[in-house]
Amino acid sequence: MRATFVSTVAALFMAASLHAQETNKLTIKPSGRILMDAGLFDADHRNNEMNDGVGIPDMRVGFKAAYGPWSAKVDLGYAYGSISIKDVFIQRDFGKNDFLRGGYFVHQFGYQSATSSSFKVSMEEPGSQNAFGDSRLLGLMYGHDKKSFLAMVSLFAENNAMKKTSDKLGNQGMGMMSRLVYHPLTEDGKILHVGLSGAFETPQYNSDNELNHKSYTLSTNFPLRVASVKAQEAQVTNAKMLYKFTPEVLASYGRFALEAQYYWLTVNRDKGFKNYTASGAYATLRGLVKGKSYKYAKFDGGIATPDAGDMEVVLAYNYTDLSDHDAQILGGRQNDWSLTYNWYLNKYMIWRVRASHTKVTDRAGFENNKLNLVETRLQIKF
Repeated sequence: MRATFVSTVAALFMAASLHAQETNKLTIKPSGRILMDAGLFDADHRNNEMNDGVGIPDMRVGFKAAYGPWSAKVDLGYAYGSISIKDVFIQRDFGKNDFLRGGYFVHQFGYQSATSSSFKVSMEEPGSQNAFGDSRLLGLMYGHDKKSFLAMVSLFAENNAMKKTSDKLGNQGMGMMSRLVYHPLTEDGKILHVGLSGAFETPQYNSDNELNHKSYTLSTNFPLRVASVKAQEAQVTNAKMLYKFTPEVLASYGRFALEAQYYWLTVNRDKGFKNYTASGAYATLRGLVKGKSYKYAKFDGGIATPDAGDMEVVLAYNYTDLSDHDAQILGGRQNDWSLTYNWYLNKYMIWRVRASHTKVTDRAGFENNKLNLVETRLQIKF
């Protein structure tokens, strides 16, 4: 009897050990992407910088690893002859509803920040997100998703912390941001989601010693990547602190969806300079011309990538205002209208065609500019 009991206990321990090994098995998967663009442009630009052309504006190689509740991602970019660091982070999951991520990545501030740059349904992200959102930041982000609520909270250092050592950077700019989402409806073809994000940041690095950590620079590019041309730019000097917030809304019924977001930003300034204020908004109307309905990606807080074989048409408008006459900072006003066709060829490939009209006015030192373009992209991501 004793021998039977011992053998039974030994068998149970062995089974538990094997299960633990299977559960904590290390998996490593390669990842990558290629974007291939071509475009025709008609621009009213005094420097004639908008030239027709082709290019590969994004090419990445990396890997994803997982071991039990731990996961990691490393992604390096190779485009236009330069190497750049993209995502580099480690994540620890706590059950199905919580995680903590640390490293260099895009922290969540509004709806657009939850979507990879290659999965923007209007081919390029709205100008307002370009101006008021943050690129990758070095920091920590805690995420929680349960029932109808999603919450993300981040602490971070400025982007230049990944590019310069502290002795050259000076006192690093720091900040905190949070995204809160309520999504009472997440059924296929029946989605409702509202959210609010907020952030504050201390002044950032500038190569000019007089402006270093006493200024912010807000800017946008024209919505293309075959050429890289600045559309708006506002440099805010004598800065003390930046505050910003953005409400968001998503509604979908069947084959149709509406995404919209408003941005508001202010910079407190010292030495008697008036505070700077800027704002922007976009609205995107999506429709599946082939496919059943839109689906919700709950933990990302947005519409999931449509199924293989689906086709959609996207009508979008964006307004970005970086000019504050009271503060005597004229970064320009942008209006952008676009129509995009997306064909989700298979699980790994998407073909996009975009036509748009962009107009920029009220920018100090620049004539009013407009750009008409037709651009196409074949993208591969795995």
